[in-house]
Amino acid sequence: MAETRRRFDREFREGAVRIVRETGKPIAQVARDLGINDGTLANWVAQDRRARGEAAAGGLGEDERAELARLRKENAKLAMERDVLKQSAVRFGNTNRRRRRLVDAAWKRIESGRRSNVASGN
Repeated sequence: MAETRRRFDREFREGAVRIVRETGKPIAQVARDLGINDGTLANWVAQDRRARGEAAAGGLGEDERAELARLRKENAKLAMERDVLKQSAVRFGNTNRRRRRLVDAAWKRIESGRRSNVASGN
């Protein structure tokens, strides 16, 4: 027959975690004293540490994870805007270069016509 799963109220969980945190006793010992599975208590302690931002070396607290997610979203948006601007600069830049070449060619023709008029005495 299957065992029914025990449920622990929030007060009990917080008290158990506080005992581990404040006394410095090993999780297994505190779990044994309270009559609960040490894995269960370890999960509660880990969750409390994450919530308090006391994550293991290199880990992030909940606030830091939320900020990281926000910054990644903002970074993706800015990268997309940059790519759009790059593409438009390439498209419009090529058009401007063609226009510039046409204008330069027209000025050369005008200048060469002026020079020939000046040389011929007109």
